[in-house]
Formats: sequence, C-alpha cells, structure tokens
Amino acid sequence: MATVAELEVRAGRRAELGLLTVAWSIIVLSRALVDYHADFLVLSTLGWYALGAAVLMVACHIILRRYAPQADPVLLPAVFALNGVGLAMIRRIDFAYAQYRGRDTDFGTAQIGWSIAGVVLAMVVILIIRDHRKLRRFTYTAGIVGLVLYLLPLVPGLGVEINGARIWISVLGRSLQPGEFAKIAMVVFFAGYLVTNRDTLALAGPKFLGLRFPRPRDMGPLLVVWAAALLLMVYERDLGASLLFFGIFLGMLYVATQRISWVITGLALFAVGAVAAGVIFPHVRARYDGWLHALDPEVYSSGTSYQLVGGLFGMASGGLFGTGLGEGRPDLVPYAESDFIIASLGEELGLTGLMAILALYLIIVQRAFRMSIGVRDGFGKLLAAGLGFALALQVFIVVGGVTRVIPLTGLTTPWLAYGGSSMLANWIVVGLLLRISDQARRSSQEVGP
Repeated sequence: MATVAELEVRAGRRAELGLLTVAWSIIVLSRALVDYHADFLVLSTLGWYALGAAVLMVACHIILRRYAPQADPVLLPAVFALNGVGLAMIRRIDFAYAQYRGRDTDFGTAQIGWSIAGVVLAMVVILIIRDHRKLRRFTYTAGIVGLVLYLLPLVPGLGVEINGARIWISVLGRSLQPGEFAKIAMVVFFAGYLVTNRDTLALAGPKFLGLRFPRPRDMGPLLVVWAAALLLMVYERDLGASLLFFGIFLGMLYVATQRISWVITGLALFAVGAVAAGVIFPHVRARYDGWLHALDPEVYSSGTSYQLVGGLFGMASGGLFGTGLGEGRPDLVPYAESDFIIASLGEELGLTGLMAILALYLIIVQRAFRMSIGVRDGFGKLLAAGLGFALALQVFIVVGGVTRVIPLTGLTTPWLAYGGSSMLANWIVVGLLLRISDQARRSSQEVGP
C-alpha cells in the first residue's frame, strides 16, 4: 500500500507534467505565430520543433521523477515557458532584420542550441549534486572563483570591450560573459560565509534611533564587497553587474541577520559611491545623463539616449494588447534581441503580455523563497534565498532600465534575451533550486506531520 510520501510525489510529478503540457503549448503557439506572420510557416518544420521541445521536457520530467522526486513541480514549467517565448521573439527579430534592414542574422537558431545546452546542464546539476549542503565545503573557493570571474574582463588580451562596457572575454573566437557565472559562485560564497558568521553580525553593535548598527570591525566584508562593486562600475563600465553584485550581498545579509540597519548602511555606501563615480568619471556621468535627460534634444541627438527612447516609443505603440506577435517593428531599436528584448515583447504583446511574463518571473522567485523557508539547514536557506533574490534583482534591473526607472544597464533578461552565457548560467540556477526544493520536501517529511 502506498505511503503518504509516495502519494505526494506522484501528485507533484503529475502536476508538473500537466504544467509542462501548458508550457509546451505556449512554446509551439509562439513559434507558429511568428512563422505565420513572416509567411515562413512550414508545418513539417514546426512539427519537428514541437517534437524536440516535447522530448526535452519529458526527459527532464523523467530525470526529476527518478533523481529528485520531491522537487518543486512549478519551477521547471515556468522556466520552459519563458525560454520558449524568448526563442520565438528572437526568431521574430531575425525576420524583422532580414525584411526591413537587409541583415541576415541567425540569433534564433543559435539561441536554440544554447537553450538545449542549458537544459542539459541543469539536469547534470541534478545528477551530480545529490545534496546541496556539500557545496558549503567550497565556500571560500567559490568566493575566489567569483571574484576572478568578475575581474577576468580586465585582463589585457583576454577582455573585450563592446559598446563601452568591458564585461566580456574572448574564448576560441567567441565572446563569453563571465559575470553570469560569477553571480552563482558569489551566492554560494555569501551563503557559506553568512551562515557561519550571522550570530556576530546579527547581535553585536551599538543602537541608534532604535536600530542596532554594525560595529566597525564587523564592517570588513561589507566594505570589501562595496569596493569590488565600485571597481566593476568604474573600470568595467558595468553599472548593472555592480548593482547586482552588491544587491545580492545586501539581500542575503538581511536574510541572515534580519537587521534592516545593515541594508541602510549598505545602501548609503552604494549611494555615496555611485554619486562620486558620476561626478569623477565621464563615462558614468554620461550614463546618468542618458537616464535623467533621455528626451532632451541634445542628449538624444548625441546618441546617448537613442536606444532608450526607441524602446519607450516601441512599448507605447504596443499599448495594452500589443501589435501582435510578428506584427511590430522591433528592428528599430538597437540590440532588440538582447538588451531590449523586453521592449520588443512590450511592443508586440502589449502591457498584458508583459504582465504575464513578469508574473512568471514572480512565480519563479516565489518558489525560490518558499524553498528557502522549507529547507531546514541554514546554508540551504541562504542559498535558495540568494538565488531567488539574484533572479528578482536582475529582472528589476533590466526592466527598470528599459522603462527608465533606473539607469540603463547591460544585463540580460533571464531565459528571454539572446546570449549563451546568460542562458547556461540561469539554467544552472534552475538545477540548484530544484535540488534544494527536493531536499526541503524530504526534510519536512522526515520531521513528520
């Protein structure tokens, strides 16, 4: 007779299979609409695409059923749906470049390859890492690896500067963005460090206005991370990675200590550093001018805010329901397939479509935080919270930059935007979260009702 745990596993995996079916429908329908409006719809090609997506999804489902039976049933379908919409939009942008610009690009096909590689990598994580707690052994190793990855673009002969930002390296003739992998290593490091030192960071320090502030000798880690974030901003000209790097640390520090004073201190430090960098360094000041004065004729004519304004007008033309998938002009905005894919989706899917996409991101982040609550070891709690916060902050930075809430950055939208580094790194995050969720549910069953 089946136990309660076995029944719960079956119910969870059945729910996952049903949600994967919905995600598969979204993937196939998006591709079909793009090809139809481009007069490029070939049913045999669409059939092979649908079959490939189905095989990949079923393979992931079988692996989870066998090696992580308690894993969260919602996470994988949500990510597949986002990935599929991104693939369809990038293919649509390829058609737009060919039709209106005379450019033959193949971003869509390349992105399919990166997506398959990312899914395989996530499943490899599931197969290799049977217990996330073992990652704690590599706390300081992960910290060193993360810093090295962030600093690699500064190495002469290895780093490559593109569009004024030095955040890429050249490997075998291809560009790679090591910062995407560095964020995972830094989350592992922060989780291991904070779970060891959280009592000292949480309990000690003087009180002021009802808040307990950190002691000067406990400020060392915060100051080191702050200095590293400023280094990224100034020398690599990467405001997005700087904000993401520092924001992840502050978010995990708050989760570990439950002290808002750490967040206030960190935000004050970052504000002082950002303002000083804007005053001292011309390239940082130019980025701020493009944000604050985007519609000024002088700023726009200089090209500083051309991309930002083009994205805003594109989303405005989409309105509430959009022009229709395959019916807009995303080619009018530079780098529509990568930095500004949110603007491209906003034009063709409208505000309604963007809200649906953001809702999927909200579901993914919510599941990550739920895993953090459910898992019983401190390292796992911080690791799941850190990965969830990294995704949430990255989406906020990208969408906030495109909609002019914050200065524009060079970060990519997870699973949507074109880019191999981002795709591989974010699928690794999915693998880690699935493994943590499996461990969290196992722990809750061991404790009993």
